[in-house]
Amino acid sequence: MNRREVLAGLGGAIIGAGLPRPTSAATAQALALRASSATLTLRPGQPKTPVWSLDGPGPLLRFKRGSDLDIALQNDLPAAVALNWHGWDGGAATEPLTGLAGVPAGAKTDFKTSLRHAGTLFGDFRLLVDGTGPPSLALPLIVEEAEPPKVDRDEVLLIEDFRLGTDGTAVAPGTNPKDAVPVYTVNRQIQPDIAAHSNERLRLRFINGCQRHVIAVKVEGFEVRVMAMDSRPAEPFPARNSALVLAPGGRADAFIDATAKPGSSSEILLHDGKQARPVARLVVSAEPPARPAPLAPAPALPSNGLPAQLDLKSAQRLELGLSGNDWVSPAKFATSAAPAFRVRQGRVVALALTNRAGIATTFHLHGHHFRLLDRLDDGWKPYWLDTLAVEPGQTQQIAFLAEYAGRYLLESTATDWAAPRLVRWYGVE
Repeated sequence: MNRREVLAGLGGAIIGAGLPRPTSAATAQALALRASSATLTLRPGQPKTPVWSLDGPGPLLRFKRGSDLDIALQNDLPAAVALNWHGWDGGAATEPLTGLAGVPAGAKTDFKTSLRHAGTLFGDFRLLVDGTGPPSLALPLIVEEAEPPKVDRDEVLLIEDFRLGTDGTAVAPGTNPKDAVPVYTVNRQIQPDIAAHSNERLRLRFINGCQRHVIAVKVEGFEVRVMAMDSRPAEPFPARNSALVLAPGGRADAFIDATAKPGSSSEILLHDGKQARPVARLVVSAEPPARPAPLAPAPALPSNGLPAQLDLKSAQRLELGLSGNDWVSPAKFATSAAPAFRVRQGRVVALALTNRAGIATTFHLHGHHFRLLDRLDDGWKPYWLDTLAVEPGQTQQIAFLAEYAGRYLLESTATDWAAPRLVRWYGVE
């Protein structure tokens, strides 16, 4: 698999119910988050590497759909941070930069929010800190369905990348890595084991938490059935060649039946467009199987309330280049600048995303999820996305329902370690 195949897989072959009633303020759950300095083992047997980290009360957060949260963020870093959640639709009041200002060094902020949708989310504070310090670690957040599907194990695999210099120092994202060596972690570990029993069903929640790079993740020897993309249920389908292709910030929920014999193991491989490398192992216990035979194929996950159809005939059609003078760094962003577009609430927007750069570029839509349209504009892929990599010189068509009023960010970042993060905004009125 080469870089072009990785990117092509992203665009093509990978990959209701109403909203829950909000709970009362008296039942809101407190969530304390902290942005702080930390260390991470990136060179086994060598000193740990300094990093920045977003941390909560545990290595990942789990809540039920419909939960209300009282969030407190303490910034113990020497730079301002802007908390950015991937997969969190409709949170205009907590939208980074447009609704919730950056938190200065040493300061604290509090805000309230509700978890409207089930899915695999994650948060980070990378918008404002690129180039100012070491790589920052993300924090997964799982919003569980009211009636979770039948699985034996529910595992998160947060994949993150680093560039290490010859002295072991981590190169700051957004700066030239020169001859630095790439290192990948899964759940902040080097090549961890994922345990299973024979004939168990695993729900593996893959998160591409890499700074800039598109990746392909392959589970050797197993059928990978995709159940959700970017925090939203999909029409279930098998991943081609058991590989998931994810843009930076992308997520995929997959069901895997551990059909391998007891006592065996299989590598989980990552391909970054240049080479494949093992990043974890799926280890099947030598104990007796969990059941005599694998479970029957699972039905689709419960709807998150997104529309079954989009009215493309009456859509507001717009073209959006992914580079140019209208895009600015997050540090220079202001809502006083003209928006990329405005749309009336309840209308469908069809965007033609054009990448005129000489390198693949990742587009991230805040506030809403979109359908990736077919080339002939006569249908769409069987999943929803909020993040998409567009190849150089190409145009991709997407469409979304402008459901939530407010001001939301658009992000554009080339798939290169030294590339700057760029932002604009759009308004739903």
